[in-house]
Amino acid sequence: MQNARIISRPVKGDGGIRQKEAARPFVHVLADSSDKLSSVCSILEQQFAVAGERLDAEAKLSEVPFAIVIRAELRDVRTIAAIKKRAAKLAKATKRIFLVEHSSHMSISQAYALGATLVLPGTIDKIKLLAALAHPAEEASGSSGHAPQPDNAVETAAIAIASMFTAVTLGEPVDVDGTKEAGRQIADRITQHGLSEWLTTVRRHHEGTYQHCLLVTGVAIDFGLSLGVGRPDLERLYTAAMFHDIGKARIPLAILDKPGRLDPEERAIIETHPVAGYDFLKDHDNISPEILDAVRHHHEFLDGSGYPDALCAGNIGDVVRILTIADIFAALIEHRHYKPTIPRAEAYNILCGMSGKLEKALLTAFRQVALTR
Repeated sequence: MQNARIISRPVKGDGGIRQKEAARPFVHVLADSSDKLSSVCSILEQQFAVAGERLDAEAKLSEVPFAIVIRAELRDVRTIAAIKKRAAKLAKATKRIFLVEHSSHMSISQAYALGATLVLPGTIDKIKLLAALAHPAEEASGSSGHAPQPDNAVETAAIAIASMFTAVTLGEPVDVDGTKEAGRQIADRITQHGLSEWLTTVRRHHEGTYQHCLLVTGVAIDFGLSLGVGRPDLERLYTAAMFHDIGKARIPLAILDKPGRLDPEERAIIETHPVAGYDFLKDHDNISPEILDAVRHHHEFLDGSGYPDALCAGNIGDVVRILTIADIFAALIEHRHYKPTIPRAEAYNILCGMSGKLEKALLTAFRQVALTR
């Protein structure tokens, strides 16, 4: 097969040049055609040591790369099978970036189910791709000053979120037990290693709605732990957090992932997601009324200015009050390529400035979660 494998790697030569080249991070590219392979390699090879291979060729990757970039049609079962054959190698890479041509929830969910740590949908954006691969040394060591922890909980949760989005798209029942198990793993991870480590790991590996759901779940769990809630209440919190944005599976990606401010019409569409999520989940037998309440009302405020039902304080439950704080805080501190990450202290100050909207006693208790945990 012609052009089945393209290699661009550091070569032997002058010692100084070889040493300089060896310091370049190694990125492996997989694609389902030679044209796709060449186009991705040409973007990366000026900054990285690059190796590439066609997915329909025999897998020959021996060295573990810093990152793997995959550009392929994920609606093709043969392509999916070829990626699954390389699953063991994929799992060892710090970053696994899928370039998905069709900007659909189905394609993105499929990519996460195959082990993606980040999905970039649509036409290849050179700036976004290089930004996603930036600062490998810093990412490998972790900005918290601690050695990175195994990412099993992150991947389990990301796959659970991808699966629920797929279920909504297909109109199939969601795996409630699998979602709860993913939340339990996050709770165990945060109990052992703390919130800061979780935030660092999630922001390193995920983007967009998936990153947001993972951050909200982690913040809600740590908030619950700091409040000393019992295990049943903690389960309600992390289940509500995992499901809270499931209605966004009904929102077009062009609106959901739009960089910058939404116009009024787009904002109105976004604001349909709590009811959409509630309507999808309400017929599931094993989802409690408290979870449904949180999914529908996590954008309500105590002063009645929220949506979709303009509830006031007396009608807003405790799980919703906690989840709303976690949701807003996570949205402020999440990482997007088109905007800087807001420091946690600044995000907390923004919450404190939302006078009359959030419960003051809970905000006071949230301070240590926001700033120190």
